[in-house]
Amino acid sequence: MFECKKYSAEQIKKLESTAREVRRLIIKMLAKAESGHPGGSLSAADIMTCLYFEVLRHDPKKPQWPDRDRFHLSKGHCCPVWYAVLAKNGYFPIEKLWTLRQLGSMLQGHPDRRTPGVDVASGSLGQGLSVALGMALAGKMDKKDYRVYCLLGDGEIQEGNIWEAAMAASHFKCDNLCAILDYNRYQIDGRVDDIMNLEPIQAKWQAFGWYTIEIDGHNIAQILSAFEEAKTIKEKPSIIIAHTIKGKGVSFMENVVDFHGRPPTKEEETRALEELKD
Repeated sequence: MFECKKYSAEQIKKLESTAREVRRLIIKMLAKAESGHPGGSLSAADIMTCLYFEVLRHDPKKPQWPDRDRFHLSKGHCCPVWYAVLAKNGYFPIEKLWTLRQLGSMLQGHPDRRTPGVDVASGSLGQGLSVALGMALAGKMDKKDYRVYCLLGDGEIQEGNIWEAAMAASHFKCDNLCAILDYNRYQIDGRVDDIMNLEPIQAKWQAFGWYTIEIDGHNIAQILSAFEEAKTIKEKPSIIIAHTIKGKGVSFMENVVDFHGRPPTKEEETRALEELKD
């Protein structure tokens, strides 16, 4: 049976506080830009906080360090959460966040390589797992021990390219690849279950030869444990199915499909930031 590394209550509390700050930054930059996607950015904040502040092997001073772990954001429209954790890790100054989606900014509405810490542009949904698989295969061929992480949206895994990549990753025994499904059950047109039902989602990934872990995607201890467990799996890729809430942390955004792609107004920004106080 897998035994997780023990994290102290103080470590958990610190990560929870960091995740709240990440959510505040998301709200602020989207309100400033008057454009962008809050719902899926907020749902992934706890996952991304754990990745960048505890799990990933990376160095903000050397973004192209050859032995770094790789991360790819397949659901590229949710880049505000990525930009927030990159800034808080020191890849670029926090003040750059307020240039989100401006002409000429290095922080565009979908990530590209102008941003320190971003290896591959993303935004066209369904392609990210193939990109991450390529990185994982390259690591195997180069005999590197880095790991590759890929955050997927639940709406995008309705696309066939995801499942081609899933089949190939299993075939090539890419145990250095870990996908994370942000399973918040909403996409731009409504509930995922109504548009193209994904269930039984765990059984599908298992049938494609993946090791699966189901968690509460807002429980820091469970997130950390899942990443630790995935590191122990040999000869097959892993996926963490993280059950999350669209718009998590802001009561009037939670499970409201309108906030998939609508930024907060100034009044909503004030209300949201009040809710997100430490």
